[in-house]
Amino acid sequence: MKPVPALLTLEDGTCFRGEAFASQPFTAAGEVVFNTAMSGYQEVLTDPSYRRQIVCMAAPEVGNYGTNDDDAESDRIQVTAFLVRQAARRPSNWRARRTLAEELEAAGVPGMEGIDTRRLVRHLRTAGAMRGALSSEVLDEAELRGLALLAPDPNGLALVDEVTRAVPLELEADGPERFRVVLYDFGAKRNISRRLRRLGARLLIVPADTPAERALEWRPDGVMLSNGPGDPATVGHGVRATAELLGKVPVFGICLGHQLLGQAIGGRTLRLRPPGHQPAGGRGRHRQGLGHQPQPRLRGRPRQPAADGEGHPPQRQRRRGRGPGMPRRAGVLRAVPPGGRARPSRRSPTVRALRGADGVSNAGHVSAVRAVTTCCQRG
Repeated sequence: MKPVPALLTLEDGTCFRGEAFASQPFTAAGEVVFNTAMSGYQEVLTDPSYRRQIVCMAAPEVGNYGTNDDDAESDRIQVTAFLVRQAARRPSNWRARRTLAEELEAAGVPGMEGIDTRRLVRHLRTAGAMRGALSSEVLDEAELRGLALLAPDPNGLALVDEVTRAVPLELEADGPERFRVVLYDFGAKRNISRRLRRLGARLLIVPADTPAERALEWRPDGVMLSNGPGDPATVGHGVRATAELLGKVPVFGICLGHQLLGQAIGGRTLRLRPPGHQPAGGRGRHRQGLGHQPQPRLRGRPRQPAADGEGHPPQRQRRRGRGPGMPRRAGVLRAVPPGGRARPSRRSPTVRALRGADGVSNAGHVSAVRAVTTCCQRG
């Protein structure tokens, strides 16, 4: 089949040429970010936190083990478009059901390969995540830049309502029931509920706009605030519910939930400009730098402003490379920042979270889940 040329143009005018590897013509725009994971591309595609984003994978080849029916983190592909250096045409894995191209075509999501992903990643690390547009139909750089500038500004973008569930869902524990946990769905990955249930938690997954009193009626041993997309400043109902829950039940936040916790205890959210002490514009399994570093350094995703601890005394640090973290308040479990590590104070009653990144390895989710269940047990 004859290669179909495609063009990606960022809002600052930087251009990247490549080829379409999905059959249908396309034109799409959105915020461009990158992911440095070497595997887990199906989880990335279906992660609700990537809603409406153009994701570039830094790995040199993507799609080599295909896609299957078990690894999706939601019920559909969430990204606006997918950028790779080389897309594997013939997957090799006994679990594979479809190729990467077939998965994207079935969802109507553009795929582009052959671009210099290393150059793109380095540019985003330097300049920060920005809007972009790609097309196999419009190959004029100036016109495509105009489309990029027309894309919604990530600041103030409300996306939680697009990914949260409509009605509550109750799930039994896998095995003997040890805890009852309310999981606020701001765009929760499936693996969060899977891990909680394996640890003996009976779950009530509730919509993002569920009032605190409704969650407390279920008499949970703990409440978990999930990951999710968009600007946390637009999730006012989540902040209000979190503030009302604090002090009444153990609360744990991961990613977007971490930032909502920051707002609930008096912090604010912001997007910091690069260059910073960490690379900007990406998310990955092997690198903790995710763009928007908060003040103090609560590492955050480029698409999600991080909690700013201004006005709160910093905690004493005992390990190099860790930021002061979130100010202490009764009833707050140590939150796992977006893509980051969480280390409770030695004086804290919470469990020490496992080292790991909130990437395809789900290490951040494991940390969050174990912290929730441990706190519930101490209760």
